[in-house]
Amino acid sequence: MVPSLRPCETLVHICNSATAAQLAVLFLALGLISIGAGCVRPCSIAFGADQLAIKENSNNERLLDSYFNWYYTSIGVSSIIALSVIVYIQENLGWKIGFGVPAGLMFISALSFVVGSPLYVKVKPRSSLLTSFVRVAVVAMKNRKLSVPDSNFDQYYQGNDKELMFPTDSLRFLNKACIIRNPESDLNPDGSIKDPWSLCTVGQVESLKSLLRVLPMWTTGIFMMVSTSNFSTLQAKTMDRRLFGNFKIPAGSFTVIMIITLSIVIPIYDRILVPILARYTGQPRGFSCKVRMGIGLFFVCVAKATSVAVETMRRNKAIQEGFADQPDAMIGMSALWLVPEFVLLGFAESFNPVGQVEFFYTYFPKTMSSFAMALFTLGMAAADVVGSSLVSIVDSVSSMGGNESWLSTNINKGHLNYYYALVTCLGVINFLYFLAVCWAYGPSHHDHGSRGKEDDNEQCDYRELPSS
Repeated sequence: MVPSLRPCETLVHICNSATAAQLAVLFLALGLISIGAGCVRPCSIAFGADQLAIKENSNNERLLDSYFNWYYTSIGVSSIIALSVIVYIQENLGWKIGFGVPAGLMFISALSFVVGSPLYVKVKPRSSLLTSFVRVAVVAMKNRKLSVPDSNFDQYYQGNDKELMFPTDSLRFLNKACIIRNPESDLNPDGSIKDPWSLCTVGQVESLKSLLRVLPMWTTGIFMMVSTSNFSTLQAKTMDRRLFGNFKIPAGSFTVIMIITLSIVIPIYDRILVPILARYTGQPRGFSCKVRMGIGLFFVCVAKATSVAVETMRRNKAIQEGFADQPDAMIGMSALWLVPEFVLLGFAESFNPVGQVEFFYTYFPKTMSSFAMALFTLGMAAADVVGSSLVSIVDSVSSMGGNESWLSTNINKGHLNYYYALVTCLGVINFLYFLAVCWAYGPSHHDHGSRGKEDDNEQCDYRELPSS
């Protein structure tokens, strides 16, 4: 809306290089979006779960699982609106209105949040988790020469967590952080810690352990997110996108198929399949978190294998019709061949991310609820980095010796199908890695129970955490 901030003159279609001030405003806007997303996304799902006021009853597991399913469905619906309605406004009514509408929606969202603030359940924040993690590592390093007691559990500092008798045996080195070396020098007369950088509680130690335990499972989800990115827009531009009459599917809108699929599958799973599975398996949540994550990874492998076949057909068709040097030419092949891949990816998104978030949320103590979602969001960022690095490596290696890159701008000369085949192989390896991680975890109460059985002090019975 401000002409001085635009390097391009809209009426005469003349663009100059952006000035430092214009770039500064642009990067500031992108930075604010990143900060806002970084604050909202990790906390929104945990904050919503706090509103459920889950007590000890038979519906705890079902209520929490249903909440996760519908939360992710709402994200899918909003994404459909963003990729269809908002994109249509931007393309047909201009960028001023196209950006103005989301800005107005964000204002309404913030206003409704503030107006509803008196009604929310607000869990008071405690000390910084990251600071606590660093303290445990530092104190454990300081006490590295101490021996971990095998039977004298009175040497472990409990703090206010009176029900936590002793730390788990896994990652025993960290247990040294909560060993009381000298009660007179380590503790105040009221039993509190004199120096938090010299002694930690069992709860702090186990919180760090729970984070370290989930990291292997977290890494399996990174490649799943990498696999969902593709070059479908470039493929669709060369294919017949006519659906009926003169209506053409926008080349960049095929991702909506994946989102529509997950928005349909998740409610069906939650409302229909879960009750049926609960009746036959005895588990109120239907499939366990691990099973749902595995199903998602399997669908990713099938989806990428499908993309290999479709791209091979598309490339061969383009060459047969003499369009090897014309990447923008439309070939006689319907773009609907791309639909199966996105439907399969929609099934994958319906199971893996929801199962992953639920796994993190149930595995961590309740005091780490927002950290669970933050870890998932961090995985999305890591997937972007890994995906970009993979593309760069493949492009550099495949173009060595003067060869045409697999990811050439001319996709009719490149070998996008080879790239998809590589991603498929990596997906299979990742699936096998996931199975190995599940075997290493072993059976746990998280596959059968819920966090709803925690007490009112939001404590977690660390004695029941698996030691593998």
